[in-house]
Amino acid sequence: MAELLGYIGALFIGIVLGITGGGGSILTVPILVYILNYNPVLATAYSLFIVGTTSGFGTIQNLKKGLVVPKTAIQFAIPSVIGVYLTRKFIVPRIPETIFYFGSIHVSKATFLMLLFAVVLFMAAYSMLKNKKENDVVDFKTKSLTMIIIQLFFVGILIGLIGAGGGFLIIPALLKFAKLPMKKAIGTSLLIITINSLIGFTGDIQNMIIDWKFIITFTTFSVIGIFIGLYIQQFINEKHLKKIFGIFVLIMSFLIVYKEILS
Repeated sequence: MAELLGYIGALFIGIVLGITGGGGSILTVPILVYILNYNPVLATAYSLFIVGTTSGFGTIQNLKKGLVVPKTAIQFAIPSVIGVYLTRKFIVPRIPETIFYFGSIHVSKATFLMLLFAVVLFMAAYSMLKNKKENDVVDFKTKSLTMIIIQLFFVGILIGLIGAGGGFLIIPALLKFAKLPMKKAIGTSLLIITINSLIGFTGDIQNMIIDWKFIITFTTFSVIGIFIGLYIQQFINEKHLKKIFGIFVLIMSFLIVYKEILS
């Protein structure tokens, strides 16, 4: 039953990615950890492969529609992909199994990663629920190129730690700094996520044993989902869907905190 629910979740991940251009990837780690009972460290590694491959298929579809700017994607991917790879290759394996004790609370490596993930979920939910216009984002015009590169590098570190795509962090930079319209920012972001995730995953291959049969099967369901999502996108109001999904993600962030600390 758990395995069946996991594959249904994989399908849902792809559907959300197909409809909204992002967001579905942040469901991958919770599904792997809480439904399929994978260790968070392994789950974040698997998530990079699943998210990267699924986003790759989405990128191909967006390329056909002229909604991807490859040159911009490469420019933005270089600093972030360095951060992702270094994090998966060197930082994650060196995080101690016990981070600290707080009273009777024992914060382990696994708990730390899930709590960090909950914080990112909250940030993603806030981004989806906030009423804003396309250009109502962080003003990147006032930042130097060096600051943008540093910021993207730290985005890569965050992606490497939690195993999610980070589209909600990358899209604002593409809107303001690269001056892309929203649809092209979403399409280009998927290419950046593909590059970041798959190269970051190569850092894990050298550190852990990968169950290729499982992640390929799981990814296949997610890829099927993204094609379903791209089809459904024609018939629904994307703005309303993002609001509903944002509320769902917000609730999930609180549930993770409750499960990791209070339960």
